Amino acid sequence: MGDPVSRAFGKFTYGVYVVGAAHGGRVNALTCAWVMRVSHRPPLAAVAVGKTRFSHDLIARAEAFSVNVLAEGQVELARRFGLVSGRDIDKFADVPYRTAVTGAPILKGVAAWLDCRLVGSFPAGDHTIFVGEVVEAWAGDKAPLRYDPRDYWG
Repeated sequence: MGDPVSRAFGKFTYGVYVVGAAHGGRVNALTCAWVMRVSHRPPLAAVAVGKTRFSHDLIARAEAFSVNVLAEGQVELARRFGLVSGRDIDKFADVPYRTAVTGAPILKGVAAWLDCRLVGSFPAGDHTIFVGEVVEAWAGDKAPLRYDPRDYWG
């Protein structure tokens, strides 16, 4: 992170999210930090997903995705969904979850979650920005996990 642009982006703050989708009998999710609300009415959320990620095509085909807001203390869960590919392993083995209205996976024990129906997607460099309308949501009392790159790239 030596160049000025990387150093400036390094000062941005993010939460830690597990974004999931299910299609064709496959369920997968990946850890994301680039997630945001984009509209009040209707309630819309956007996620940026790398085009080479296995979950990228699942989201596009499912036309739906979940956003699981990880809670403080869930760094290991973030690593599980972020440091290996769903092409190679079942990331959900031994991880408690349920299926949302759209079919997307909702993790147990998170701070909050959204279930979104895809309403648009936009190319953004090496990522795609997926925009979804929130069809169901829940929030508990747990504090959200904040992204610290040292937890992953240490």
